[in-house]
This record gives sequence, structure tokens and C-alpha cells, in this order.
Amino acid sequence: MIHPILLKKQRTIILLLVLFIIITMFVNLGLGYSSLSYDRLLPTLFGQGTFKEEFILFSIRLPRMIVVLLAGMALALSGAILQGITRNDLADPGIIGINAGAGIGVACFYLFFPIQSGYFVYLLPIIAFGSALLTSFAIYAFSYSRTDGFQPIRLVLTGVGFSLALSGVMILLFSSFDPFQVDFIARWLAGNIWGDDWPFIWALLPWLVVLIPFTLYKASRLNILNLGDSVAIGVGIAIQKERIVLLLAAVALAASAVSVTGGIAFIGLMAPHIAKALVGPRHQLFIPIAILLGGFLLLLADVIGRNIIEPEGIPTGIMVALIGAPYFMYLLMKKA
Repeated sequence: MIHPILLKKQRTIILLLVLFIIITMFVNLGLGYSSLSYDRLLPTLFGQGTFKEEFILFSIRLPRMIVVLLAGMALALSGAILQGITRNDLADPGIIGINAGAGIGVACFYLFFPIQSGYFVYLLPIIAFGSALLTSFAIYAFSYSRTDGFQPIRLVLTGVGFSLALSGVMILLFSSFDPFQVDFIARWLAGNIWGDDWPFIWALLPWLVVLIPFTLYKASRLNILNLGDSVAIGVGIAIQKERIVLLLAAVALAASAVSVTGGIAFIGLMAPHIAKALVGPRHQLFIPIAILLGGFLLLLADVIGRNIIEPEGIPTGIMVALIGAPYFMYLLMKKA
């Protein structure tokens, strides 16, 4: 039974986050290299704008913002799941190597199997998912001991090691191909949002539509897993089965997001932490807040990064890292 005061607080925070997202999107619609006056936004949205206004709004600004928002939501939910199944507050798809696993798959697919761009959009999340899945299972296997069982701390250390190793493989790939060919991958690794058109929204949206309700359905299981293996076994939960199913969901969310936005870390670390600080550690309460918070944080980072230096701006992944790295250090010192 969740206390009514906590439920009221959760709903208030959700409404505030929705309001912040709408305000950020509205401000972002009028910013950029090709300006669009704010008094023309609503008429243009309802089909009363000029060709230039409609092109800027519907072909450039709006799809990019929706992609960024959805990707931030997916990364935040992935981080919340990983922190739940590992009982480790430092778990994040970017930090523990899942993003790097997706990246190596995307790089190999792009460099060795060039196909038509129309199919590339929809195949990319699947390729990223398969590659990230193999990486995550390898990390999980190295983190498991027959005598001591699953080791949450070892998972983070193993994930960091895998991430570094895969980064080395990526450098080898870079040195083996023409610079023009690897330019896309280099920009992808920096978190430069490249999937900024409507097809990328349809490639990303189905994963969220399926996995958000699934995770909320599994919230009570995540609460029990957080209490420790002995408690979970005592109430009759098949620990390994639940962890693997939830790990698949976390990998799918992270891979679908980074396949479109590029290598972005720390969103999955920060959003769940802030959400827990606001409403407590129960997954039913903090997961909806973490999802909206992840979308808002990535959207805000993209707005700042895109407009701080014109015309190219700073890649969103770098902007997130500038905020997330100090936060990660803070958590490390807090844990010490």
C-alpha cells in the first residue's frame, strides 16, 4: 500500500515535468540557425504557415525533439531497470558497456554491410540490440560466481573493462578504413543526434510502447530483487529468469535509443537517482518520474548544445557528459 501523500507528490512532479518538457520544446522550436518567430508557431502547427515555416517546424525541429525526448526516456528506463536487477546505484547502459556493445555492432554494420538508407533506419535498432545483447550477456557471465552468485560491484568493473576494450576495437576499425567512411561513426560516438527525421521516431517508438508498460508490470518484482537474493528466493521468485528477462528489456531500450542518437551515457544514471530522491525507492513511484526526467534532461542538453555554438553546436552526448561525469564522481565519493 502506497501512502496517498506519496501518490499525490508523484502526480504533482509528473505534471511539473510534463510542463517543463512542453516549455523546453516550445522554446526550442524558435531557436536555431534558421529562426522561427514564436508568434508564428501555433499558426504553423495548425497548417497556416508559409512553406519555409512548415519545413523548419515539421522537417527539422519537431522530429528531432521527439527523437531526443523518446531516446532520453528509453535510456532513463534502461538505467532504472539495470540499477534494480544489479542492486547497484552506479549501473547505467553507457557506463557498464551496453552502449559500447551497441556501438561496435552499428560500426561493423555500417562499414561492412552498406544497404539502402530506407532499410537502414529500421535495421539499425535491431543490429544494435543484437550486439548490445551479446555484450551484456558476456558482462553478466563474468560478473557471476558459482560460489558467491551474482556480484553487482563486479558487474560495474567488468562493464567498464568491456567498454574500454570495445573502444579499442573501434579505434582499430577507424584506422582500417578511409576517414570519410568512419566520419559517421565518429560523430555517432560523440552523441551527435543523427536520427532527426520522422522514420527514426517510428523506429524507436514501438520499443517504448511495449517496454514501458512491461517494466511497470514488473515493478513489484524489481522491488523484491532490490531487497536481496535471499528475500527474493523466500517469496518464490525465480531470480535468474527474472534478471535475464529484465536485462533483455534494459538492453533493448538502451540499444534502440543509442542506435538513433549515438553514444550517450549518464542519462540512465542521473534520471533514476533524482527520481528516487524525490519519491523514494519504490519502482512503481519513481519509474514514471525517471522516464519523464530522462526525456527532459536529454532534451535540455540538446537545446543547450545545439544553440551554444552556431551553426554546428556541441554534440548532445558531450553536453550530457559535462553534466553527468561530475554527478558520477559525486556518487562514487558518496559510496566510498
